[in-house]
Formats: sequence, C-alpha cells, structure tokens
Amino acid sequence: MSRALHIPGHFGEWLQGRLGAEGPVVLVTLPAPALGLDLRFRPGPGLRLHGAGLTPARARQFLAPLGLDLRGRIVLRPVVAPGLGTGVSTASLVALAQLAGWDGPPEILAQACVRAEGASDPLMFPAPERLLWASRQGRALALLPALPRYEILGGFSGAPARTEAADSAFPDVTDLVARWQRAETLADHAAIASESAARCSALRGPGDETAPDLAARLGALGWVRAHTGAARGLIFAPGQVPEGAVAALRAAGWRGILRIRGGGR
Repeated sequence: MSRALHIPGHFGEWLQGRLGAEGPVVLVTLPAPALGLDLRFRPGPGLRLHGAGLTPARARQFLAPLGLDLRGRIVLRPVVAPGLGTGVSTASLVALAQLAGWDGPPEILAQACVRAEGASDPLMFPAPERLLWASRQGRALALLPALPRYEILGGFSGAPARTEAADSAFPDVTDLVARWQRAETLADHAAIASESAARCSALRGPGDETAPDLAARLGALGWVRAHTGAARGLIFAPGQVPEGAVAALRAAGWRGILRIRGGGR
C-alpha cells in the first residue's frame, strides 16, 4: 500500500553564529510545522527516488549505518523550494529514516545526517527550538527555556542560498546565546533575534534588508531571518499583527506570505 508522510521544517533561525571566534556554528531553530517536506511512498523492488536532489545511492549510504534498508518508489515534494531556509535537506533524510522504520534516539539520527551532508538541522527532535544546536556537529550543547507565545508573519525575500557544511563565516554570537538563556519576555527574545539577524546581514549580506524597516513600520517586536536562505519574518505577540501587514510585505517584494505560531509560556 502507498503511504503519505509530512516531515515538518523550520523557518530560518531565532539566532545563529559562532560560539566564540573559533568555536562551532550554533543556532536556535524556528520551527514551522507546515513547511518541510511531503512525500508519497509505494513499496516495491529496488529503490526509486524523485525530488529533493536525493539519489538511490545517497539514500543507501545514509541508511546503511543506521541498519536500515528501504525499497520502493518515493516522491519527495518540498513545501517550498530548497535553499530558502526551511530545512528541506534534513527533512529529506529524516523522511527516509522514518519510512525505513527508524525508532531510535534522535541523537543518533542527527549524527547520521551530519555524516551524509556535513550539517544538520534539529528537525528529528520533538522540541527543536529548545536546543542550542551545533549544526556541523549534530549535537545539542544546551537545553534552552521554553519560548513565550509568539506569532511570526513571514515570507521569502531574495534568492535561494543552500547551506554549505564548510561555511563557518558567521558572526560571534556568544553574548546573544547568554542573553537568550536569561531572556524572559517575547520582547527580550525578539531583540536578540533581531541583533543576530542584523549581524548576519552585515557580514554575509544582503545589504538591502527590508525586514528592519517593515518591523518598525508595522510595530513588530523584531525580525528573524534564515541565516542561510531567503526566509524573513516579523515577530509579534499573538493576535497583534496589524491590518494591512500582509499587503505591506507583498509590496516590499516578499513572496509566499505565511504565519507561524508557537511558544508555550
């Protein structure tokens, strides 16, 4: 029998950068359950893969160290195009593991993703936003406090940019990580996220970010970005997105407008 599956993605990061000038690249992901990857699977002889840039050979190389095998036809459909900052690459590998029957610890699955691609998002964990995640190591460095309730109004601005595992040209965010661990209110978290996004744009571009101006005009608490990718979002308290905000984002050239709600305290 055929099977349908959705693997949730993320929408950039609350913060990302180096933990010290020579330290690892770390991040706090922003979950986006509606993004990620959809797939259809039909068991059968051999392995046929369509979509998301995966080949049968790469799939077998990823699955074999986990003691898994998978046979059949798989059609992978990213909810948005790869390279926009929504975790499609990691979601594809998590999907393969789930189809093949993986039920082991998420830490082991994360290590397998790093072996396959050199980096991983923490999408295999039940609360990925609670982790200070070393993406090139595939491990959590700390458990973070739960986020206050929030609403993100976001979209995509600019061209795709795929994550390169060897790319470590990110700002030092040691101070921001320390502030994040102490933050209490949504305004605190939004200020930290905005600073991380601004540091990334100053170092890596683009030089014409529209998010800061939109955040100021629309009364947002701050803004977030995919530190590699085109995802951009404005941070609001729940129910505080003003009328006309969607039109303002579209007028600024943002596409694929969406809302993300999360947090729990």
